[in-house]
Amino acid sequence: MGRSWYHLALAAGAMGAALTWNASADAQCVDEALKQQLVGRRAYRGVVPRLFQKTLRHEISPMGGWYAADLSDGAPVYGGAYTFHFSEELGLEAAYFRTRRSFELLDAINDRQQGLTGITTELASDVQMFLGHLVWSLAYGKIRWMGGGISRFDFNVSLGAGATDEPGGLSVTGSGGFGLKFYFTQWLALRLDVRDHVRALRAPLGTDKIVNDISAMGGLSVFVPFTN
Repeated sequence: MGRSWYHLALAAGAMGAALTWNASADAQCVDEALKQQLVGRRAYRGVVPRLFQKTLRHEISPMGGWYAADLSDGAPVYGGAYTFHFSEELGLEAAYFRTRRSFELLDAINDRQQGLTGITTELASDVQMFLGHLVWSLAYGKIRWMGGGISRFDFNVSLGAGATDEPGGLSVTGSGGFGLKFYFTQWLALRLDVRDHVRALRAPLGTDKIVNDISAMGGLSVFVPFTN
């Protein structure tokens, strides 16, 4: 009888140990599966790959917008830019823009004064700008559009110079500003730029004046080659 109880105790102990080991193994498997699931869903900061890459790619951008002049009237502006990206942060841009210069506001003041002030007799004329910029991308991120798809974007600043061709000759022009690019595919982006153009202008009263003209433009950028 005593031996029977002894064997029953051993069997119960072995069964308990087996159940405990199975429970521990199952818990470990669940913990490992949960860990893998969490790791798969989580992207750690600093190791997320940049999905849109610009290094050693060419960017061609037809653009248009509004040119807010300091002395003359505001007018539409259009043109384009070519940028070669040395790296993800730095690019060299060459741009050409065209607008129209007029002094309708000053002419209206002159007409109101019955021509006594003689502010201006300038006729409307075309203005061409030839500019080069160093473009520095400061930040890269992503944005969700109205709860839908996610697009990548970057924020950049630009600084450069060039020449403005207008009646009276060429004038040296300094230019700088900031911009945004929203990347839709590996080869297409929406581009928005705001820039300040500083140059000397022969004012209607016959004196040279340093002006700060602001341009706000948007356009589409095509990247070549078409894949990263």
